[in-house]
Amino acid sequence: MSENREVLIDRIDSTPVDEVKMELIAATIEDAKKIEAYGGDRIELVSALSEGGLTPSYGLMKSVIESVRIPVNVIIRPHSQSFVYCDEEIEMMKHDIRMAKELGANGVVIGALNEQNQICEQSLNRLLGAAKGLEVTFHRAIDELEHPAEGVKILSNYKSINRILTSGGKGSLSKNKEIIRNMVLHSGHIKILVGGGLNFENVTEIMQGTNAPEYHFGTAVRVERSPFKNISEDLLKKLYELVKK
Repeated sequence: MSENREVLIDRIDSTPVDEVKMELIAATIEDAKKIEAYGGDRIELVSALSEGGLTPSYGLMKSVIESVRIPVNVIIRPHSQSFVYCDEEIEMMKHDIRMAKELGANGVVIGALNEQNQICEQSLNRLLGAAKGLEVTFHRAIDELEHPAEGVKILSNYKSINRILTSGGKGSLSKNKEIIRNMVLHSGHIKILVGGGLNFENVTEIMQGTNAPEYHFGTAVRVERSPFKNISEDLLKKLYELVKK
């Protein structure tokens, strides 16, 4: 094992618990208020949670950003068909990014692939240009790659990308712990945000197995774990105790 690898492993093995961040998905203004009230560090604002999250409306963005003090990151995703976008769709996404910026969003959540399920750097550069001045999360499009850890190496060349949301590729989080740990190892300045299947049964195992700095929750805190149900205050309290304490 090289000296550099030893240093990196020491770094990811020693993340203080009080620095662990929780990001939660909000699809309504009430979601956002509950997330802030019960210890969430950051909101990912979406519409159409049942489709994996699409770009929210102007009105929802404005209302949520004005109603909470914690950071609000807005997903910019025009459809759920794929992560491959034509020129017109990229232009639409740029307009939505500018709208989020004008409304005072903390950041945006974006991602783009080509037909070969590789990161489309041409589209990404266009989106990043519009997102200048905002935090940027590259979303779970990275999990479509054959080797997500290789995608992390590519994205780490972009200083304007702050984090990557990932479940470590296809399959369950529990099976992908080593992949995620490897992603953390090669992430450089980028924070790895683990999500996509996190719940009360596996979160402790995933935290211990990956030691990632940030964790992302969606349906785990909703009534009956349904994307069509409201967030439960009791589940938010339970999650805070589990992750933060």
